[in-house]
Amino acid sequence: MSTLPFYDAVADDFDAVNQLIIRQLHSRVPLVEKIGSYIISAGGKRLRPLVVLLSARACGMTDPRHHSLAAIIEFLHTATLLHDDVVDTSDQRRGRSTANAKWGNAPSVLVGDFLYSRAFEMMVELGDMRIMQVLANATNVIAEGEVLQLTKVRDAATDEATYMEVIRSKTAMLFEASTQSAGLLAGADDAQIEALRQYGNALGIAFQLVDDVLDYTGEADAMGKNVGDDLAEGKPTLPLIYTMREGTAEQATLVRKAIQKGGIEDITAIQEAVRDCGALAYTSALARSHIDEALRLLQVLPPSVYRDSLEQLAEFAIDRSF
Repeated sequence: MSTLPFYDAVADDFDAVNQLIIRQLHSRVPLVEKIGSYIISAGGKRLRPLVVLLSARACGMTDPRHHSLAAIIEFLHTATLLHDDVVDTSDQRRGRSTANAKWGNAPSVLVGDFLYSRAFEMMVELGDMRIMQVLANATNVIAEGEVLQLTKVRDAATDEATYMEVIRSKTAMLFEASTQSAGLLAGADDAQIEALRQYGNALGIAFQLVDDVLDYTGEADAMGKNVGDDLAEGKPTLPLIYTMREGTAEQATLVRKAIQKGGIEDITAIQEAVRDCGALAYTSALARSHIDEALRLLQVLPPSVYRDSLEQLAEFAIDRSF
């Protein structure tokens, strides 16, 4: 993580957030702390708390309340991961066993609930109803997105508009809430808060679209998950939807059957199909357009090392290989 330059501007803030997360994981039930510590220590890119810290600092935040907000966002995200892995029956995340694979589904769901409720306790301590409203709404929208995605598993008739609704809800919403609530906490003006909100949305959408591309082109070791994982679960992502819409009849049939069946028996042929019909290029170009919009939105913020870091993060979102 430290090798990526956009973390450097808030390195001290990040240390403070990590310490706060450890303190807030306390519970009188040892298994709660054990599972919570396990999944949070898995690391990952911690992009959501990062955008909280950078956005707040870019708006002139000087007191440490944004550390609490960053920890709240990380708890909300971690809770969704715990629940996601149960729903998807995943046994690997970030290159190691999921909590549900180690301890079972019931403890994973319940610790996810604990993290949600701890996050809301911390929100109450912040004492800003506008932030509470933003994060409560985001939590609701994310849950709706999860259910919508669940209803589309193995549904080869899923169209692009529906898929974009899924990723706006599931992935982009928490980025959007992170940047918007950071602007509110920092006392930014309305134009800056709205620009940050839209930046978070655009960044989150682009991030998920690049994930969709990497699902067919990435290296398993770098990603911490297997190539073709979404297809294995029968999830119709944008490269597959595009291939069924724009590919040859043979390519469309291949993808349709794979989605309906689930599994990755035909993964090599599907990798060729999504590349050859232009689906990966289309998805990458859509991600690029969202990042261009994100960069434009940041110009409403005053120049600073923090705005520079938000710009670098946006470029990383589409240039990454993991």
